[in-house]
Amino acid sequence: MVIDAHHHFWDPARAVYPWMTDALAPIRRRFGPEDLRPLLDRNGVDQTILVQTRASLDETREFLATAAEHDFIAGVVGWVDLTAPDIATQLTSLREGPGGAKLVGIRHQVHDEADPEWLGRKDVRRGIAAVGAAGLAYDILVRTRELPAALALVRELTDVRFVIDHLAKPPIASGHIDEWAARLRPLALYPNVLCKLSGLVTEADWKHWTPRDITPYVTRVLEWFGPERCVFGSDWPVCLVAASYAHVIDACGVAIGDVPSAERERIFGGNAIELYRLPVPATAERRS
Repeated sequence: MVIDAHHHFWDPARAVYPWMTDALAPIRRRFGPEDLRPLLDRNGVDQTILVQTRASLDETREFLATAAEHDFIAGVVGWVDLTAPDIATQLTSLREGPGGAKLVGIRHQVHDEADPEWLGRKDVRRGIAAVGAAGLAYDILVRTRELPAALALVRELTDVRFVIDHLAKPPIASGHIDEWAARLRPLALYPNVLCKLSGLVTEADWKHWTPRDITPYVTRVLEWFGPERCVFGSDWPVCLVAASYAHVIDACGVAIGDVPSAERERIFGGNAIELYRLPVPATAERRS
């Protein structure tokens, strides 16, 4: 099984996306299942994880309903208000709605919070603990600035399955690797933390990047976390400002280097199944 563990859908005609700046004008249009399905077929990808794009319970409900209609969407990483006293009720409501069985994780745009210690708030910690208690993974979306708070979080909540999206968005374009490396590496000490090899091409120079630019960052993460805790994700359609879907897959394959086939298969599928507790198909047959 080949699994793309990180992609999005959106429709700017129906909702507001504060992060969608003028620089992202080329992708400021609707993207849905009909756009992604042909790319999966052409690139040998069997299943995907659909990830939230805005702080909206309505979007999460829509994504779950969409997942229920498309077998290739194996799971949804949605959004809930982590600070809400009734977070457990919110999670139960989502699971009882259409497609609720495909809720596999929760995410919040932590790097957009003004407070770099937002993950350290008691109400936020309580909410993330509730996510873990519900059997869901938590996607950590941070940059270098928020990594110390992320470290304190995973140190405290050792029973929650965490994955760091986009390797915490390293400053690939500038090449300033040291601070990012010093702050990310300690999280590898915790076996409940994984890293997504995703979102890297958009942290590089969009027009002139090559796989050589992202390889030093991937190499370090593979060394720290091991292939058994790294997960491939395309970050489509955000990636389209810098690379095609096929180019992103190829670049990840180049960046991970000459690893044994069993480890490559884990990165491109097996680890996502474990992280998000996806049902393992009875056979490895491609969908018809």
